[in-house]
Amino acid sequence: MNNRIFFAITLVVIIAIAVSLSGYAAWNAANPEKTCASCHEINPSLEMWQISSHRDINCKECHGTAMSNGFHSIKEKTGMVFTHIREKKLNSDIRLTETQVIETMDRCANCHQEEQKKWKSGGHAAAYADIFLNKAHNNMERPYWDCFRCHGMHYEGNIYDLIEPVSTRGPWQIIDEGKENDPVMTCMSCHEIHAGNDTRKAASSLEDPKAIFYERKEANANRNPKAGLYIRADEMYLRADHLPVPEMYDGERKLKITPNPLQSVCVQCHSPNWQHQAGTEDDRTPSGVHEGLACMACHETHSNDATNSCTKCHPVISNCGLDHETMNTSYFDPESPNNIHHVKCTDCHDEEDLLRNNN
Repeated sequence: MNNRIFFAITLVVIIAIAVSLSGYAAWNAANPEKTCASCHEINPSLEMWQISSHRDINCKECHGTAMSNGFHSIKEKTGMVFTHIREKKLNSDIRLTETQVIETMDRCANCHQEEQKKWKSGGHAAAYADIFLNKAHNNMERPYWDCFRCHGMHYEGNIYDLIEPVSTRGPWQIIDEGKENDPVMTCMSCHEIHAGNDTRKAASSLEDPKAIFYERKEANANRNPKAGLYIRADEMYLRADHLPVPEMYDGERKLKITPNPLQSVCVQCHSPNWQHQAGTEDDRTPSGVHEGLACMACHETHSNDATNSCTKCHPVISNCGLDHETMNTSYFDPESPNNIHHVKCTDCHDEEDLLRNNN
């Protein structure tokens, strides 16, 4: 091969690479409606995105590009194209794999740094190994498919693909390679990226303080809840205000339940027994002196922290002359017999003393 041919081939290769990179850059910079969302399969997601709080954010900021993860991304996207051509059918229900969900969740932190930091500090950041290799729980109840209803909502396999042995006798091990440290509850377990929330309302007059305050307050009150639940069995997301409000009981007495729709999210996993008795199974529905309160009245939404919960509502010293934060409840001591979720006055006081003091 002489120098001219070699030079010509090299020039063609350089031009081809330059054109490809330019086209790639132009594609990523273009309006998503003209690129990703031009495919009919993506249209339902596009329509939701257009009325969501993320509508001003480009698709690539959350989903990445065809080369975000190098060769892995190229292989994945190429496979999707071949699958589409081979099957020759309309698939209007495209879903992210769990790997893609986790990758997208990592990008959430680009904007939601504080939320991610709080999430990492709380119990909802547990990994697969934390949940499915828990000896105390596995000895009491063998792992089974319904574990994924709350832990691993986006997991694509079944319990036999994840862990062995599937029994109450260990030792147990994660057999799905690489899953040990993956989170069992991602952002998308409770948040839908494309959830519609287009109710922003500008004040009718920026010169009128009442219009600025009250009109915006009304608009915010009409916004959709910021959370919901991904229903694994139906592969769908339900907003908090679309989830049922369960009836809960303390013995035979029906409890007052907060109208806060986010409470319906919590109770889906922190659920009671079949009789809906407060405090049974993993339920945390407030009863006793805290009846009617929402979980969020005491717990931070992402970290679950309740450190400052008492002082939010109570004075430092109670009517009993005691500091609320040092009373004998599970807030002060986790081993206390007086669970803070269900504590009653009579747990510490004799009924006759209470009647005498009230009189």
